[in-house]
Amino acid sequence: MRSDVLYLILGWTLIALSIPLAICGVLTGVLDSVELALRAFAIPSFISAFVGILMVSFGTRTNTSERLRDKEAFAGVALVWPIAVLIGALPYWLGGMFNGPFTPDVALVDIARGAVNSWFESMSGFTTTGATVIAHNMSPNCIPGVTEDCINSQARGLLLWRSLTQWFGGMGIIMLGMMILSRVIGGGMALARAELTGPSLSRLRPKLKQTAIALWSLYIVLTLLEFALLFGTGSMDWFDSINHALTTLPSGGFSTHDASIGYFDSVLVETIIIVFMFIAGINFTLMWFIKEREFKKAFADEEFRYYGIYVLVASLAIAGALIGSGTSVGTSLRHSIFHVISIGTSTGYGTTDYASDSWPMVTHFIIFILMIVGASAGSTAGGLKLLRITLAFKVAMRELVKIAQPRKIDQIRMNGEVVEQNQIGLIVGMLFVWVGLFGLSSILLSIFMPSDTFESVITVVASSLGNTGPALGDYGPAATWAGMNSGALVMTSILMWFGRLELLTAVILMHPHTWRREEKVQSDRAAIALFRRIMEDDEKT
Repeated sequence: MRSDVLYLILGWTLIALSIPLAICGVLTGVLDSVELALRAFAIPSFISAFVGILMVSFGTRTNTSERLRDKEAFAGVALVWPIAVLIGALPYWLGGMFNGPFTPDVALVDIARGAVNSWFESMSGFTTTGATVIAHNMSPNCIPGVTEDCINSQARGLLLWRSLTQWFGGMGIIMLGMMILSRVIGGGMALARAELTGPSLSRLRPKLKQTAIALWSLYIVLTLLEFALLFGTGSMDWFDSINHALTTLPSGGFSTHDASIGYFDSVLVETIIIVFMFIAGINFTLMWFIKEREFKKAFADEEFRYYGIYVLVASLAIAGALIGSGTSVGTSLRHSIFHVISIGTSTGYGTTDYASDSWPMVTHFIIFILMIVGASAGSTAGGLKLLRITLAFKVAMRELVKIAQPRKIDQIRMNGEVVEQNQIGLIVGMLFVWVGLFGLSSILLSIFMPSDTFESVITVVASSLGNTGPALGDYGPAATWAGMNSGALVMTSILMWFGRLELLTAVILMHPHTWRREEKVQSDRAAIALFRRIMEDDEKT
């Protein structure tokens, strides 16, 4: 591992992160106070820029940018997230969303817990998970029995930063996949091609940089469009509208109210958010085709068809169960469609408490499956992705057919294209790692949460790995995760990181070979080569 390459990636990331921090600081000075802006954003912005400049100036070489290889790329991408999360947590801690060094009359243990809460909230934001620990017993801004809406009582600048972390985190993973991760599979292909989606992103623009700009433009336009539509309903003011627009497209789910979307109790608001959540679960390559009016390319995509069927079947199943339990048809359809798309795309908004006993047990099983599966590859949604599940199912069917017809040669295809065996192996391997990590994490989390139910523990793990946000049991949409102890919060935040990196990058980061010193490897090879030359010269003489 060459440290100068890592310093280059991490340094420029920190420099870039200081810009939105500074902008948010200016807005906080306008929306709240200059004192809060200086304390919550000026300090983190300076730290981020200063450390980033030091890394780039003193930790890199003149030819560092030309020496990037896959190993450093994977390690750099994996390390970018926790470093960004650490810097992104400082506004919450220093700004008083949680107990921090500027909070008056608090014990040291409360300040330490405030640091853990800030880290968790930041990780939940950047990974677009959407779980929160903002609660009356954790935030000094909320007075139990007095403050009705704890989230909405926070400083406007801090809530805006909270939403921005999800907005940057949602599109950021696509950009990282296009520019770095896809090199391993596609040698320069974009994320959609790397994950075996039908069309190649190279068809959008000749170069990856141009493709990234095109997708960012689409992302920004959709965000602005949702903001305009939400503000136009009259149910949301400009602040609620911009925050929910920033957290819908990245399938994040952070809201400005404790009751989430249920606070507005508006069918029109829910309909708009349903549409944009559904869009967030579509492969962004297909969104570009739709934008370019190439509808045949978009709607002919096999995964897109499965996505539509998947949402429709789950919505009808939950609606049928709710109708059977005595809920009216209209209410059943309204809640089922909203929550199927919300959980299936890992957005995590809520309009009612689907984890309560009023919802039949079968709906909980369906929601649990939605948490695990997720939506389309190449989207901002979390989970295993429909593409991987589809290909794994095709592999299983092929092996069953081979039992009856051993000589039959049947190739796995997606959108009419043959999927190579090494790509299938990669997908099957990832599914195996996910199952193993899910089982191990459930056991470990049960140690940290001994008083919680089985349902609570396994759904919290599934929600963290799938970057969903709300779980079931005691941590459903009507509750926060503030009831967890610090150990459980740190562990679930790590699972969020794993889930956002889709396991592969994080696993590579932990492999000992990744951190072998490059100089040591080169010197060993040079010594062996020199020894061989000496032996050859001796034989000649």
